[in-house]
Amino acid sequence: MRVLHAMLATLAVVPPLLAAEAPEQVRGATTVGLVQALHLHYHGALFIDVRSDDHWRWGHIAGALHLPLAHEFGELEDPSIPRELPLVIYCDSELCASAPRAVERAVGWGYRQVFYFREGYFAWQLADLPLGKAQASPPVPLSARAR
Repeated sequence: MRVLHAMLATLAVVPPLLAAEAPEQVRGATTVGLVQALHLHYHGALFIDVRSDDHWRWGHIAGALHLPLAHEFGELEDPSIPRELPLVIYCDSELCASAPRAVERAVGWGYRQVFYFREGYFAWQLADLPLGKAQASPPVPLSARAR
């Protein structure tokens, strides 16, 4: 019984592990919903998936470039990449903090057309829009894709 009381007392001190919502907007970027993201996809904007490698392999938006926030995302800082390039940055959903952090960085690096797809991959998938699966990132350097 003492063990049970000790465990309950410990749980009362530990804060609940609830996911926090990502911000609705990021200064310097335009937040887009599913319809706007689809329009941008149709018109050739560069979609950037900032999720982990595992999430990327499970599925991603067709044609997206995988630049995980923890690793390759810094490639966008390269000054040879045109700052007019429209970027649509996304994560899993409104509960993912990686996309808004990535959007802040892109804006800070001077990109002028940064779109924050807050709803992310799960909304895209639920709408049955074009997906890519079980593929690695294209071996094409980002600076070459941007031209």
